[in-house]
Parts: sequence; C-alpha cells; structure tokens
Amino acid sequence: MTDDKTARRSRAQARGRHPDPVAVREIRELLGDMPRRRDLLIEYLHLIQDRYHHISAAHLVALAAELNLATTEVYEVATFYHHFDVVKEGETPPPPLTVRVCDSLTCEMFGARELAGELEQTLGEGVRVQRVPCVGRCDQAPVAVVGTRPVGGADPRQVLEVVESGEHADTPPPCTDYAQYRADGGYRLLRECVEGGRDAESVISLLEGSGLRGLGGAGFPAGRKWRILRDQPKPRLVAVNIDEGEPGTFKDRYYLERDPHRFLEGMLIASWAIEAEAIYIYLRDEYAGVRQLLTAELEKLQAAPPCPLPPIELRRGAGAYICGEESAMIESIEGKRGMPRLRPPYVAQVGLFGRPTLEHNMETLYWVRDIVERGPDWFTGHGRHGRKGLRSFSVSGRVVKPGVHLAPAGITIRELIDEYCGGMLPGHEFYGYFPGGASGGILPASLDDVPLDFDTLQPHGCFIGSAAIVVFSDQDSARLLALNAMRFFEDESCGQCTPCRVGTAKAVALMEREQWDTGLLEELARAMEDASICGLGQAAPNPLRCAVRYFPEEFK
Repeated sequence: MTDDKTARRSRAQARGRHPDPVAVREIRELLGDMPRRRDLLIEYLHLIQDRYHHISAAHLVALAAELNLATTEVYEVATFYHHFDVVKEGETPPPPLTVRVCDSLTCEMFGARELAGELEQTLGEGVRVQRVPCVGRCDQAPVAVVGTRPVGGADPRQVLEVVESGEHADTPPPCTDYAQYRADGGYRLLRECVEGGRDAESVISLLEGSGLRGLGGAGFPAGRKWRILRDQPKPRLVAVNIDEGEPGTFKDRYYLERDPHRFLEGMLIASWAIEAEAIYIYLRDEYAGVRQLLTAELEKLQAAPPCPLPPIELRRGAGAYICGEESAMIESIEGKRGMPRLRPPYVAQVGLFGRPTLEHNMETLYWVRDIVERGPDWFTGHGRHGRKGLRSFSVSGRVVKPGVHLAPAGITIRELIDEYCGGMLPGHEFYGYFPGGASGGILPASLDDVPLDFDTLQPHGCFIGSAAIVVFSDQDSARLLALNAMRFFEDESCGQCTPCRVGTAKAVALMEREQWDTGLLEELARAMEDASICGLGQAAPNPLRCAVRYFPEEFK
C-alpha cells in the first residue's frame, strides 16, 4: 500500500512543467532580496515585464516555483491585466517598444483612430502599435504613449520623432517637494495630531461639518467613513485608490504632479484618526512619471519624518479599469485578479487582508489639511445654485481651455465652459456633455442649467462620479460616443458576472447596427443594471440610454 502511494505521488509530481534552471536563476536575480510574498505577485510580474518587455512561459513557471504557487495561479493573474504581455511556448514575443494610442472618448473625438492607423503604416516592424483605453491625459488629446513617455496633441511626425530619439521613459514633473512643503508649514497639522494637540473626534467632526464626500465617484461622506472605521476592531488599514481609469478623468494626476505632500499629509492624518496599522497606495500603471515622483518624495518623507509614521507601501496597477472599484483594488493589492467582491461584508468591515480598511480616493485626502486648518466654513463657503463646497472638474473635449478646473460645487456646464474653459472651440457649437465620464451618462446642451454636483443629475439618468466632463459639439455624434463608451466597458469588464460580461458585448453588437433596436437595448440595459455585481455593469447602460433619450434626431 505504501509503495502504491509513493508511486502515485511520484507520478503527480512528474505532471506539469518543471522550472527551467536558466529561468529560475533569472527570476532569483530579478527579485534579489525582495521578500517572497504572495501579495507582491503583481510587483514581481512588473519586474519581468520591465526587464524583458514580455513574460515568457518559462518565467511564469519559474516565478510560480519561487513563490511555491501553482503555475495556473500565476498565469491567471498575469493574463488578467492589460499591461502584461504573456507569451506562450512557440509564440513570438512582441517588439521591445510599444506605442499605445488612447482611443477613448476625447481622444477619438480628436482623431485617435486615424492617428493609430497612420502609425501602424509608418512605424517599423520593431515597434508595436496598440489601441488602448484612457491614459488619463484627456486634456491633451489625442495622446500616444511611446514606452512610458506620453506625447500629447500627438501627430505621426511627433510620435516618430520620439520613437527615433530613444527617449521612451516618462519623467517626473517638477513639484512642491518635501523640503519646500515643510518650509511652507506642511506636516505641522499632522504633528499636532500625533503629539496630542488635536484629538480624532474633533478632526472627524470638522470633516463632517465640511460635507466632504468621496471624490472618486461614489460620494460617501468622508467623516462618516472615518467614524465607521474607528468602531471596527483592530488592526485596521488604509488603502488609497489612485487608479483613475474613468475616461475623461485626470484630476488625481494633476494634483499629484504639483503638490503630492498635501495628499500624503491628509493620508497620514486619516491613518492617525482611525489608528491604522499600515497604508497601501494603489497607483495606476499609466502614471509612470508620477510613480517616480511619489517614490522619491516618500523616501524623503521617511528619511526625515516629522513624526513616527506607519509603514507605507506604494503598489503599481497593471492596466485594469475595474480596479477603480474598491474591492477589486483590494484584490489586486493582495496580488490577485482585480475582481469585485460580493457585499456584504463591506470593505470597512472586511477589507485588505481581511482587516477593516479605510478606502479613499486620492483627492478626498488632498483636501483634509485645508479643511481642518481653515475650518469647514471655508469649504462650505463655496458653491452655487444651492450647493456647497468645491469640485475639481477634469474638463476635456471641444473647449478652448481643457484641464482641471477648481470651481464651486453646483456650477452649471454652461457657466463652467464660459467662465473657466474659455468657451467652445472656434467653429464648434455646444451639443452635449458627459457629466461624469463614460459611465456618468450623456446630457444635451438643452440641459445646460443643471447644477453639477452629487445627487443633482440622477433625475436625468446621469451622475457626477469623479466630475469628468467631456464636452462635445455639433460636429460630433452622441450615438457614436455612446458606442465608444460601451466598447470600453466591454473591453474592461472583468468577466466575473454574466450580465456585465455578456451584456456589454451584446450591447456593442446591437449598437454597431445601422438601426438600433431600442426596445431590445433597454431590455438588455435593465438586466445589466439589476443583476451586475458592481458599478461597471450597472452603469454601462447609461450612455446608450441617454443617447436614445436626449438625442432622438440621430436615430431618425
């Protein structure tokens, strides 16, 4: 009997692929003295991708062996994310250089499709051209990314010059660095908190009084979230979501490139308030320059801290819009596929590594210092049309001055265009707008007097979300823009639930037809809205519904 068991065990061990010794050596050299932890799997995959410009089957097997994981477990994570090029045995690796051309809403309006086509014809065999979703630079449309170096307002000539220059890496922009931030009074508030000059209850009360809500899209009151976390059992964690993949959104990048420590101080105050054990920052992979900037500034902060700091880990996304959803982000930080969790339990109860977790968008934390130092009245003193507070609008499209515009909450789109964006581009007449990125729906120019804020757009079938405003004109088509949005959702669906995975694909097929079957599309939209696990599938029908409702002239 014992001999039979031994034989069966030997046969089982012989199954599967054995690690190649050369690949094992390369993986060990690449990982160096990094800890071999399951939650760092995506970081290890990035190391392989960065070094070899793809991930071979041999390296996948070797990495699995090094981590004592099943090869299938490593493979399913590597193939889930867009930025990992997994090459099977017998396949040809991609060229060492990739040029990515954004084909999301604003970039398509400004000729991204034609740009990608020309680049495919003009660039040599040693360069791969990929059409990719939003890269977070909508104010510079159309955008191409050569390696990790973004090229805004791109044309084929500019892209070719960058390709031939050999300078394919993004570089961190100048910002208010640690020394300057400290000289300007930065981290004084954090020290007051840590040294007992302020208590958590008073700080949370100030946030509640300001009405500050989560600025990543959901809009949950920040102070209430902190209070909920304080009531959870220890240990607690903080997870910061900077995976702003919503087409039209780039405000987080804008603030990080200019004043990163204002966000970091707010993050540390939040950690102090809920007595968190550690902090995890999840940054989208498209922001390579920002990652360098944050890494450098975190090193300066930790080398000469203003007070004792909790452990802080900066984690790198890998190209998955779904990881903007809080539980999918947490799964990704844990080194898994970024698939949303079923709720309850909520992240505040069972979050990262099973611990109560305070999850916040970057910009929400960016305002903490100002609100606490200046008082909630400073924040609520802004606003229009019965609304209170400030909003950072990422504005792109057919306006003279696209960019991030800090404006009163409740401002209307017409006021925003005229007062902050310099009006419409010459020759373009205002026709419609996305008030909350691709998922926030579409409104016509006739609804230019609706206050832009939380809870004001729902009666019109839309929502403000991350305040990603995409303005289009009479030279654009709401129908085609809705199709662009649905193609994005089809591509970015994680595939976990049938209503979203199948629904987005069926919707694209129906919307590509010359005549839309609006009755069938509405039936499909209702199923997606009612049965999808997370906000991606639930919100995906918004653009198509709005196109039918508000732009009937395009369907005659």
